[in-house]
Amino acid sequence: MEQRQHDARFNAEILDVVIVGAGFAGLYMLHKLRTLGFSAKVFEAAEDVGGTWYWNRYPGARCDVESVQYSYSFDPALEQEWRWSERFATQPEILRYINHVADRFDLRRDIVLNTRIKAAEFNEKSGHWTVTTADGATIEARFCVMATGCLSASRLPAIDGLDRFAGEVLHTALWPREQFDFTGKRVGVIGTGSSGIQAIPLIAAQAQHVTVFQRTPNFSVPARNWDMTDDYERSWKENYPALRKRARESTWSGTLYEFSDKGAMEVDEATRQAEYERRWQTGGANFMHAFNDLLLSEPSNETAADFVRGKIRQIVQDPRTAEALLPFDHPLAAKRICVDTDYYATYNRDNVDLIDVRREPIEAITPDGLRAGEREHVFDTLVFATGFDAMTGALNAIDIRGREGHRLSDEWRDGPRSYLGLMVAGFPNLFTVTGPGSPSVLSNMIVSIEQHVDWISECLCHLRETGIDLIEAETTAQTEWGQEVNAAAERTLYPRAGSWYMGANIPGKARMFMPYVGGLGNYRRICAEVAADGYRGFRLQGIPSAAAISA
Repeated sequence: MEQRQHDARFNAEILDVVIVGAGFAGLYMLHKLRTLGFSAKVFEAAEDVGGTWYWNRYPGARCDVESVQYSYSFDPALEQEWRWSERFATQPEILRYINHVADRFDLRRDIVLNTRIKAAEFNEKSGHWTVTTADGATIEARFCVMATGCLSASRLPAIDGLDRFAGEVLHTALWPREQFDFTGKRVGVIGTGSSGIQAIPLIAAQAQHVTVFQRTPNFSVPARNWDMTDDYERSWKENYPALRKRARESTWSGTLYEFSDKGAMEVDEATRQAEYERRWQTGGANFMHAFNDLLLSEPSNETAADFVRGKIRQIVQDPRTAEALLPFDHPLAAKRICVDTDYYATYNRDNVDLIDVRREPIEAITPDGLRAGEREHVFDTLVFATGFDAMTGALNAIDIRGREGHRLSDEWRDGPRSYLGLMVAGFPNLFTVTGPGSPSVLSNMIVSIEQHVDWISECLCHLRETGIDLIEAETTAQTEWGQEVNAAAERTLYPRAGSWYMGANIPGKARMFMPYVGGLGNYRRICAEVAADGYRGFRLQGIPSAAAISA
């Protein structure tokens, strides 16, 4: 690999690979490339590693995949030495784990923190990417890997008067590092997606009063979290190789659940209700696997949705509040199903009110609070739990330019298109980890991350061994893969919800189902077959030398 001094500030030659983002994906990508002999550096906007688990430190932030599965599998010693304290790990524990990994594998020496990447441009003559930081420094590399995360571009709604509010303004995805004290405060919470559902019970337990502004009610199931037991931990650690293999290759999401081999309508009503109740008491997203067709059949889905609505009515004591919390506008889990601790019961507290903004729209933020439905609400603190510009937001925030200066954001104006969620036609040597068109957010993210990192690494080794300089998705292959992604989605109930999977939470964003819903095991096989077939659907080429061009 060609090397020359380029920017002393980063002690960087012309790198083999620039990696953007120091979350789970960026850390494993760096570790993997190092072991294979590639020079690489990670650039991260935050003050430390962690990605989404660095920024999302709001009260109650917790993973909805069991901790023994939401963890790296690439190193058996790491699997055995780390001890999780709970079934579903909290944000602080996950962040400690990520920091442990960064230290254990000595990754920090190749991670540049407090450095936001604002642009990345492909030079067709050199075949290199020039990456530019927010303060104007540049780094040159042969390959660029975007490990920017699918849920990392936070969204703040455009509400008139926000800049005039006199109190504190918080966003769940940009939470301050210092613990925030809500004691004695009047708090307005805007949004009841996953972060709102997790945060509201803890904020309400501390604040003087909480008013929740809900646009769309979401389905949520109880976590039933518990402290990790020695027996449960041992059952995983003694069988990790076989369990991980089954999760990777034989499941739809890369997570092992208690799977059913029956459809909901194949059993009688009493059996169906008993199974839903058992799953409800067990807790977690395992509820959605009570029957094997809950995201394929509308009648089957409705039986599960109706069960959850019945639970909401049972838990929430005020009938009007309970009815406002009932979701009717989308199938159960067509929007990401939430996993909570005492969310619905929180509305039984005397210091919690719910405002349905479909009936009382938020008109403006005022210096003292906000106005909704011609009513004035006074707050000391506003908490925005309004989510993300998912999957594409972080990538579009960077001025990425490929061949002939074409911008990625322009190419994706009508919706993101990629080949396998790994590369985009017209953008050679640019890889996206868990990008749109891959299982991504529908899966156990770490399982998907490891598969993408391994595939990219093997691809780079192939290019090095064969003396090939460039790899680029073919337009035809990208189009055909987009058709497969759309067809897979249409076989399910997912497109029937106005979800962030569809980009529906962002005004003006093109509506299309972004992740691949054909199953992680199936997707892995497709990626492996593509590579084995000489990287079918990709164009591989060398860069003509200056002598060859002049001749």
